[in-house]
Amino acid sequence: MLTHAQESLIAATAPVVAEHLDAITRRFYPLMFARYPEVASLFNQTHQANGGQPRALAAAVLAYVQLRQDPERVREVLATVVSKHVSLDIRPEQYPIVGECLMAAIGEVLGDAVTPEIADAWGALYEELADLLIELEEHSYRAFEQRPGGWRGPREFRIAETRQESAVIRSFVLEPTDGGAVAKHLPGQYIGVRLTIDGRPVHRHYSLSALPNGRSVRISVKREDGGVASRHLHDAMAVGDTLELLPPAGELTLVAGDEPLLLASAGVGQTPMLPIARQALAEGRRVAYLHAAQDAEQRAFADELAALAAEHPERLTAVSVHERGDGADHLGRVDRDLLARYLPEGARCYFVGPRGFMSAVDRCLKELGIPDERRHYEHFGPARALDAA
Repeated sequence: MLTHAQESLIAATAPVVAEHLDAITRRFYPLMFARYPEVASLFNQTHQANGGQPRALAAAVLAYVQLRQDPERVREVLATVVSKHVSLDIRPEQYPIVGECLMAAIGEVLGDAVTPEIADAWGALYEELADLLIELEEHSYRAFEQRPGGWRGPREFRIAETRQESAVIRSFVLEPTDGGAVAKHLPGQYIGVRLTIDGRPVHRHYSLSALPNGRSVRISVKREDGGVASRHLHDAMAVGDTLELLPPAGELTLVAGDEPLLLASAGVGQTPMLPIARQALAEGRRVAYLHAAQDAEQRAFADELAALAAEHPERLTAVSVHERGDGADHLGRVDRDLLARYLPEGARCYFVGPRGFMSAVDRCLKELGIPDERRHYEHFGPARALDAA
């Protein structure tokens, strides 16, 4: 627990730290990777290069400073961080590495302004945050491990089946090599994947694109031209090959209730929408399902969605949108008019896709009167406010 003097120092210096937080986090990651290269595999280097990961860390630290006197709200805000950590198998012994390098980065950026007393106060604040994250992550690890078919840490799975869903998206059905059961995940969640590429471990997160069945899981991966992991999965892995999975995680799950849903996605953002739609339909809820793709070749799961619509003709409205070409219900982009046309009265809305798509959908839904608590989304990558510059 921070002393009164440390609380006062945090309050006094927080504005200065906040002002320089982007510079601090940009310095933090190269410093940590230089001192502890073994942790670099836990981070997507694309997100390092484009600044997404440093911004996400800065936002999390700042949010904790601002909200730490409200424990319930802090736990809500940290839920996304905890989910990502669980899917990476982050362990308590790794937190001192982060603390050491974060304090070193603060010292380098702020220089002589960081007195020993200020350094001690911010160090104590970090330890407080670390202890809370360790507690929340242990709760999540233990809860999943204790489920039938649950596990902790990496578990080896074999590729049992693949399916080309579009020109750029391929599904992989994965079964555990130990022959055991697979614990149920919540529709909409993602799973941590650990690959070995050129002798080095690589970690990624992929949405679970099918409902749990107790025997296997399915991920559906878009091949990115610059994607180390996605190109390896598409180009180098086949039926019979193995990889490791971490426990599933993620907060984009269906809120209990009977209200209708609007599910909007673009590109590979469709992967969490499919199981959410299936769950909702099984519960008797109405679903308006809007999916945008560049063209017919890049539109995934068309047959699967058509079969689902045929199974639930009264409750599922499936709408396809292409930027070019034919074969879709609408040509162009998902905009305010299109959302208004298909938005069910009293709907709860979920949307996932590229950041520009999510920002536009979020803005349009807000204009259409959908309150914050009924708009749900998740980033494929480091979390960041949709209206951030």
